[in-house]
Amino acid sequence: MYEWNLEPGLIANLALIAGGYALCVTGPLRRFFPGSAPPTPVQVRLFYVGWVVLFVALASPIDSLGGYLLTMHMLQHLLLAMVAPPFLLLGLPRWVLRPLMRIPGLYPVGAFLTNPIFVFFAFNAVFALWHVPAYYDLALRDERVHILEHIMFFVVGVLSWWPICSPMDELPSAHPLMQTAYLFFMSLPTTIIGALIAFAEAPLYPFYALRPRLWGISLGDDQQLAGLIMWVPGSLIYFAVLTVVFIRWLNREDVDELGLGVRG
Repeated sequence: MYEWNLEPGLIANLALIAGGYALCVTGPLRRFFPGSAPPTPVQVRLFYVGWVVLFVALASPIDSLGGYLLTMHMLQHLLLAMVAPPFLLLGLPRWVLRPLMRIPGLYPVGAFLTNPIFVFFAFNAVFALWHVPAYYDLALRDERVHILEHIMFFVVGVLSWWPICSPMDELPSAHPLMQTAYLFFMSLPTTIIGALIAFAEAPLYPFYALRPRLWGISLGDDQQLAGLIMWVPGSLIYFAVLTVVFIRWLNREDVDELGLGVRG
């Protein structure tokens, strides 16, 4: 019930992410990347914060508790799709993924997959699909499906944050005004889905009705709290970043106007 998930495949993949960064970005293999410069201390810290969030989401007791409480499973989904990806992307130097652009045909695929309109629909389609009761329960009953669900959440999570914090000049972030609109619209589906779960009068996920109740939390209260977690923190993440993006854009516009005024 409170076990850590130390499944060898999971730990190996998490170790590969951290080890690959240590070797290729901050370690001896960096010299094989053309034009590479040492990452800043802030970038390194951001990347490892993202890695720790990923580790907590997948390996900590949050994972096992998600089999008893919808609230914990919802928290896990938010960590995987909305919290870990931006930290990981912000921690990558702009040269580390550049060799991928040498693969024939990869650039147009990458440009399509990181397009804000595409990732908006892809992320929200995946997020909505896996919260349909039939698929949600299937993921809880079948470990292979559960792993697929987590992979899809993480992949679309990374893609969804690319227009905001792209680590590549070749596939850049969107313009700040586009980012502002994008983040606003990204907040809407999670708000709607969270509200539908929070205000549902009947239990939506039969799987949890058969599980022992933990900490005195009833089935109804668990479902309501889970919906609120998706609704409120999920929306606040987007609005917090939206505010930062918009203020930074305004400040940059003021600086540009001041510069033009001085030159004039």
